[in-house]
Amino acid sequence: MIPPDLRTWAEIDLSAIRHNVRVVREKIGAQPGILAVVKADAYGHGLSKVAAALADQVELFGVTNVEEARGLADLGRDVLLLSPSLPAERREVIERRGIATVSSAAEAAEFAGGRINFKVDTGMGRIGCWQDQAVEELRAMGHLKNVELHSISTHLPSADEDEADTLTQLSRFAELAAVFRQLAPSAKIHVLNSAGILRFSDHAHDLVRPGLMLYGSAYPAEFQSALRPALTWKARVVLVREVGPGRSVSYGRTFTTTRPSRIASIAVGYADGFPRQASSRGAEVLIGGHRCPVLGRVTMDQILVDVTAAPEIETGEEAVLIGRQDREEIFARDLAEQAGTISWDIFTGIKGRVKKISP
Repeated sequence: MIPPDLRTWAEIDLSAIRHNVRVVREKIGAQPGILAVVKADAYGHGLSKVAAALADQVELFGVTNVEEARGLADLGRDVLLLSPSLPAERREVIERRGIATVSSAAEAAEFAGGRINFKVDTGMGRIGCWQDQAVEELRAMGHLKNVELHSISTHLPSADEDEADTLTQLSRFAELAAVFRQLAPSAKIHVLNSAGILRFSDHAHDLVRPGLMLYGSAYPAEFQSALRPALTWKARVVLVREVGPGRSVSYGRTFTTTRPSRIASIAVGYADGFPRQASSRGAEVLIGGHRCPVLGRVTMDQILVDVTAAPEIETGEEAVLIGRQDREEIFARDLAEQAGTISWDIFTGIKGRVKKISP
């Protein structure tokens, strides 16, 4: 039961997340391991509950930093830090038996007594050793004492957008992987992110790294039907007003009514993570099974929606911002496109006033 005084909240369906990890397994087959990416509070879905729901279905977890790794200490799974560690974090990474991501032999040497993931840059251009120097650096790592090479990885920057470029990248990395296996036969090799799993599953190697798809959002959209969205974001109607034609709505007076209208105020705004950039760009919410357009500019604490076509709507009713209501559904990618951004940004942008509930 949702308390009637709760203004905005997100319902997290853990069974959907478990379904989505099974989709990963169906795509890659029985052999490769699954590294579940739960960084950024499990993409805004709640780290502790999501990780606990996945622990018996995955081999290890991926996080950004040692602070996130602390929250996974009791789950009995390895934790790989996907970003470089600060010098001040290195000792704790080693003590926790975390797997540090490094871009060079010199950086690897800082993790004596610990484990590392060697990152190879094959086109992402963010972190990692450039592919042309990767074999040389790996050989240098082989001379380090008391550093365990857990894995070797790369990242796909455009698996959801550019098939030809991604196939070229995958082919080049496969050639490198053959050399890596000779130099470091026990290291696990991984490359596929969510889009890579959906489109290029035959390049799974030893591990895959699903992130967004675990939470039920698919890029490319053609794979959406296979996944179950795990997050439903709701807010309550706090006021319904009758206004006449020629009335301006919200800041800047960017919208003016052209007919008698019923306008509902919804208790959510950009301070909660509903993107201001979605103002006047076709965003909708679901109330009583109706699609209700967002009018004018998104404000800090409220959005205004047209409920003229739904005269039964009253104060206190639930509005669905992301999710399903009756036969209608709004996906995170829909709101993202209206805001000129991506689902990752929408999920991780949901703020602290939005209570997370796992029914």
